[in-house]
Amino acid sequence: MNAPAAGTNKLDVARIRADFPILEREMNGYPLCFLDSAASSQKPAPVLEAMDRYYRQHHANVHRGVYQLSQEATDMFEAARRAVARFINAPSEQEVIFVRGTTEAINLVAGSFGRAFLREGDEVVITWMEHHSNIVPWQLICAQTGARLRVVPISDEGVLDMEALARMLDGPVRLVAVTHVSNTLGTINPIRQIADMAHERGIPVLADGAQAIPHMPVDVQALGVDFYAFSGHKMYGPTGIGVLYGKREWLEQMPPYHGGGEMIERVTFEKTTWNELPFKFEAGTPDIAGTVGLHAAIDYIESVGREAIAAHEAELLRYGMELLAPIEGMRLIGTAPQKAGVISFVIEGTHPYDVGTLLDKMGIAVRTGHHCTEPLMDRFGVPGTVRASLGMYNTREELERLAKAVEKAAAMLR
Repeated sequence: MNAPAAGTNKLDVARIRADFPILEREMNGYPLCFLDSAASSQKPAPVLEAMDRYYRQHHANVHRGVYQLSQEATDMFEAARRAVARFINAPSEQEVIFVRGTTEAINLVAGSFGRAFLREGDEVVITWMEHHSNIVPWQLICAQTGARLRVVPISDEGVLDMEALARMLDGPVRLVAVTHVSNTLGTINPIRQIADMAHERGIPVLADGAQAIPHMPVDVQALGVDFYAFSGHKMYGPTGIGVLYGKREWLEQMPPYHGGGEMIERVTFEKTTWNELPFKFEAGTPDIAGTVGLHAAIDYIESVGREAIAAHEAELLRYGMELLAPIEGMRLIGTAPQKAGVISFVIEGTHPYDVGTLLDKMGIAVRTGHHCTEPLMDRFGVPGTVRASLGMYNTREELERLAKAVEKAAAMLR
């Protein structure tokens, strides 16, 4: 594992890149330039090795066996939960629920909280910059309960209209669900301010942290949120594992989301009683290897240093936007003063898919399309964007490659 030099926020990116085997690949005769970490980050060797070691030496089902292998697997599984609680500064590991990812975490809250607390005429507040995973679950539960979905507008720069939010909160709002960092715009939302505004009115807040957790320190107590959702695969861990943090006061009142083994205290044909937190929300055999990989990813991020990662990516973001802005026909989508490592853009007279295809031929992997934010594309009047998103392993030289390739692609397509 690699760390910045003592007393600095400067990363030794060459050493970090050596930990990511996939970055040794070539694409179409070029060194791979991976700029799609917002979709899914690459995995360092310590994560791959931890999961391999678990399957080779420790695999058994958890919480159920008295034999040694089962005890070892259970210890590793619960050690991962403790690591997550420490990583996000959760007050208790019992408030950390393992799920498949951010999408399932939000669906869990929408389904469980919604069944318990939403009624006809109630309102759920989201924003124009939400991922579909923080739109569709609320539409579904609103349709079931008769509640109404309201949407906070944003500026042309991609900044939330906080005055509009304040006005909405004076209505019959039962929950606010907002992204911490926009996956398309990179906007960093003022979650603490939003939580304070909502809590003054007795309204709980859910934050979608999928795009925040890889890029900056996250402290759920400092943020003041009631729920926080994130995915392992965005933060250098495996796919199929994620986390819902929830305040005990809400989780205790919410009904189970799934039924099955492990989430029960006692089952009869007449009645079932529920297990204690967090197991009440963890039905069935979990992704044990995924939690082991997530634990390794947390250890890796902490070894590098979250502040150092944030500083490195902030410098890359500034440099990348500076390089791309002068390109003829370029329009940056998302220019909020507070941004994380996402650069979205369109080029007049070209389609994002065509730009992305040409970049791929030059070994550069970017995302093109609506990025699961179709309402946001409608807001900016575009069918989609080209999105370059950053990770700790990216370099200034890669952004220079991107800028030259985009300029070449734009000239070819116009």
